[in-house]
Amino acid sequence: MFKAAPLSRLLLLLSCFLLAVPDATMACEALRETREATAEIIKTFISSKKMKVLTFAGYSGAQYQDPAAMLEHASRVLDRHSPAGTMINIGATVEGIGGIYELAKRRGFTTIGIVSTLARDEHVTLSPCVDYVFFVKDPTWGGQMPGSTRLSPTSAAIVANSTSFVSIGGGDVARDEMLAAQRAGKSVTFIPADMNHQLAREKAMKRGLSEPIDFRGSAHAAFVKGN
Repeated sequence: MFKAAPLSRLLLLLSCFLLAVPDATMACEALRETREATAEIIKTFISSKKMKVLTFAGYSGAQYQDPAAMLEHASRVLDRHSPAGTMINIGATVEGIGGIYELAKRRGFTTIGIVSTLARDEHVTLSPCVDYVFFVKDPTWGGQMPGSTRLSPTSAAIVANSTSFVSIGGGDVARDEMLAAQRAGKSVTFIPADMNHQLAREKAMKRGLSEPIDFRGSAHAAFVKGN
């Protein structure tokens, strides 16, 4: 596993901190455009840009046990792509994997977010570093529709409009999207990462469940042999 030098790791930790304060938006001066859209409308937009779409998936509200390590992995992935030919897509929101938006903007990438209309209707905080946000009409947050193997409208739009996927950890939604992308013959890369341990414990407690002992997320079991 890649290990950053102490100074590099310190800088990444500082980046994580900056995401939580107003000055972090200094790297993100583009005017955000938001609209409700279908998968077809998103496809038309992407075609007009003549760029590939690299989608990052992972933990959002569950967040990361080691945010700096997540950014290290993302940085190495971004190193392999050109801002001139690649747009970065995540889920539009600021938490967890959304931290990559600022990293991408600082490197000159165009950023987009494809997310359920629940994010708009429930006033979920969007990243200040996403250029274009597409709200897909969806009664769920993504993944497979309840009682079905069919992807929700949001996840279907993400899979259809992405050229490649990188998931850094991730739960059910990331797992379902990555497996669907894999079946569609798209490039899929999974990087193991723990969700935030304390948040996971608190969530289990609120639901009256046993304290979790495995923090690797359900995507891990689907993509790592031998777990």
